[in-house]
Amino acid sequence: MSLLEVRDLSVTFTRSGSEPVHAVDGVSFDVAAGQSVGIVGESGSGKSVTSLAVMGLLPSRGVRVGGTVMLDGNELTDMDQRALRDVRGRDVAMIFQDPMTSLNPVVTIGRQLTEVLIRHAGLAKGAAKAEAEQLLRRVGIPDPVRRLGEYPHQLSGGMRQRVMIAIAIACRPKLLIADEPTTALDVTIQAQILDLLRTLVAESGCGMIMITHDLGVVAGLCDDVHVMYSGRIVESAGTKDLFARPSHPYTDGLLQSIPRIDDEDPDAVLHTIPGSARDTVAWERGCAFQPRCSRAVAECLAGPPAMAELGTPLVPHPVRCLRPVGDDVVLHEGNVAR
Repeated sequence: MSLLEVRDLSVTFTRSGSEPVHAVDGVSFDVAAGQSVGIVGESGSGKSVTSLAVMGLLPSRGVRVGGTVMLDGNELTDMDQRALRDVRGRDVAMIFQDPMTSLNPVVTIGRQLTEVLIRHAGLAKGAAKAEAEQLLRRVGIPDPVRRLGEYPHQLSGGMRQRVMIAIAIACRPKLLIADEPTTALDVTIQAQILDLLRTLVAESGCGMIMITHDLGVVAGLCDDVHVMYSGRIVESAGTKDLFARPSHPYTDGLLQSIPRIDDEDPDAVLHTIPGSARDTVAWERGCAFQPRCSRAVAECLAGPPAMAELGTPLVPHPVRCLRPVGDDVVLHEGNVAR
């Protein structure tokens, strides 16, 4: 059994007088212990909402959550908030996108770190402070004793992100969710944070979900990748397989949009995906990517496309597309392209 099993997860935002918004629509995936899984896509594809639903951090009003989220055999979506507060921080933890807004600006770093240890690990105040010092040292923050008494604004962006990681791993969680943890950092600091996350997963054996729009991050960190578009997973594969054989036109477009250092043509035009993430079709009518897709055919608007398996039982590679990249025939539900 996988550490995390997400089945048919859906999140719908409702507002009086407005049409409901299906931010996440039937998402399913697994994460094993010691495995790093990437969820990629443009802003608005449903990545962060998926992670918040797994954590149980979505508001109760105006939100409908469906499906199941099983963590180590325990169903999270049915838990009450008191039970969830025990799970969060202890069994599953999250590294948020912007540490400057996630950390409390008027509380010292030491207080924010020891609070987690006292609440979930049951440590006394003195023991929690000693453990907090070790955590800061583990994530590469120099002079940890002094840093415990400082406030978030006194730290650099990279150090604040390291503090967020220290808080997340304080209780040695089984699952770590990283929501674009390198977005606001320069390239050098990004590499250091990714190396740190890779080392932590290898040492602790925890599972990790990396949510990002940066395919370079996925290539260097993740074992498997799920590509999301308009609330649904449109392609899933092992990282090497996905980069070697992108099959959904959206995935192919994302990869082609990355500048290549080995491109010898100085006048080469960088590939772009036309339109924006708002240019979609409701999944009930057809493929949501159809308005932006260069491979679209009439059948793309004949109904919701199902996942077509392009891989093998041992190396699965499902794609939600009737005309995958590299195939000149239109696929139908249940077809195997290769």
